[in-house]
Amino acid sequence: MSASTPINAADPGLEVRTHFVRSRNVLLARADFSQLYVDYYLHLSDQAIRPAPEHDALFKRALAGFVLHAASRPWNETIAWTINFQQPLVNLFITGDNQDGSVTGRVFDENVKELPSPVFYCDVVRGQQPKRRSAVEFSGSDPLVAAEAFYTQSEQRKGRFFQTGEEEFVLAVEHPDCDVAWLDALTTEQVKSLDKTEEVSLLERRIFRWHCGCNQQRMLEVLAPVFRAEPEELFGGDEKLEMRCPRCGARHLITREALEAFVAPRS
Repeated sequence: MSASTPINAADPGLEVRTHFVRSRNVLLARADFSQLYVDYYLHLSDQAIRPAPEHDALFKRALAGFVLHAASRPWNETIAWTINFQQPLVNLFITGDNQDGSVTGRVFDENVKELPSPVFYCDVVRGQQPKRRSAVEFSGSDPLVAAEAFYTQSEQRKGRFFQTGEEEFVLAVEHPDCDVAWLDALTTEQVKSLDKTEEVSLLERRIFRWHCGCNQQRMLEVLAPVFRAEPEELFGGDEKLEMRCPRCGARHLITREALEAFVAPRS
């Protein structure tokens, strides 16, 4: 899930700050997502991607929740969320690498499975360890409610998300010896004034940027097994095909000649 091309260091990126509420033993992750949303919409414009407004709104909330979650996790984790909704029938995919702060994703609104209930999937790779997957069911059609269900059922601790401004979000996560009653009762208005009412200490600042790193080489790697098995069906008589990156939806034009050259040394 790591990006294959370097991130532009000149891009200031999105700063996420994590804090610790000392008397409550709660971790806070906070950010204003304006800049990341701008980068996301520039990507959509560049790739001529036009998600339905309802799906777009869901993706933006999921993106905020994902980045706050990633910022609260160890530096050597690569994370992916896939959130399946039944109403509307859509899948959201978001992935990020904490080592370089890259985050990307897309909306899948075609060929989405109908399931008895919505499902939240989380895949994690930490360092050189094998991938771990969690899957939890949830109710409704709010990505942040889905993520809270993931915290309760899979993480075995409470995590609560709050929208404190038009594009500002906060994640509050239970830590050992947490004042759970306080966390349960916490309101959005209280979250806005925590710096005045609680002892809140800054832990760290992390930078996240919209970045996938997909390129023709990676698309050839994806298509090679299919081409080896069914070369004629893949191209259908054409000399080139257009494919979308499975991570971010970016368009890539692949010629038959390029794919044949890529596969040949490996035959």
